[in-house]
Amino acid sequence: MTPAKRNCILVIEDDPNMGFLLREFLSASGFYVVLRTDGDSGLSTFKDGGIDFCIIDVMLPGIDGFTLAERIRREDPEVPFIFLTARSLKQDKLKGFNLGSDDYVTKPFDEEELLCRIHAILNRAAGRASTSDKEDLPESCEIGKYLFDAKNQALILNDEVQRLTHRESDVLRMLCSNKNNIIRRSDLLETFWGKDDYFNGRSLDVFITRLRKRLANDASIRIENIPKVGYVLHDAVGTNSDKA
Repeated sequence: MTPAKRNCILVIEDDPNMGFLLREFLSASGFYVVLRTDGDSGLSTFKDGGIDFCIIDVMLPGIDGFTLAERIRREDPEVPFIFLTARSLKQDKLKGFNLGSDDYVTKPFDEEELLCRIHAILNRAAGRASTSDKEDLPESCEIGKYLFDAKNQALILNDEVQRLTHRESDVLRMLCSNKNNIIRRSDLLETFWGKDDYFNGRSLDVFITRLRKRLANDASIRIENIPKVGYVLHDAVGTNSDKA
């Protein structure tokens, strides 16, 4: 297999021994690996393109890992990445997930477990479209005064277009498919995150908050949180039009 046909992983790790071990292990596991030892060179390499997955240490010289993740997200809102770091405090983990991380792995770690996590995240990223098709989610939906074009990840109001990320679009599609009814948190998490756990749940909360902001210009729309159960996308306009 040539490097061009393999998933390319960018590893940003300032510990030379750890970086070498990661590069050798992931290369032997079938990935093409690019290693950088500071945040600035890591960002520059990412901007050059061709990166499918990022592994980011938090404590980096130059740009720190959290700031680096924010800037990578600005460049590509959909690229999967994980933090691999010695920082194990709860607030650090929460910050990592709030930045959109797909996982947060603390050192020391098991190499085989890390490999399984990487494969699971890449498989979810590659299978988003097919998952949506299997669930028979709508390609378009009227939400109050908005038109949601899921195929093009667009939320349209008065000819103004907001471009959604893949994950925002996925979650909104599922809410639309159950408009004015409860959609369970566990269903959202297992469908789009692959696992219903605490940290994925916090990540889901972040995306719900983002969608509320996206829909804020229509007072007839509300995403209600049903504690420990799920969410309801309330659409007063849609309800009235259905009755008519």
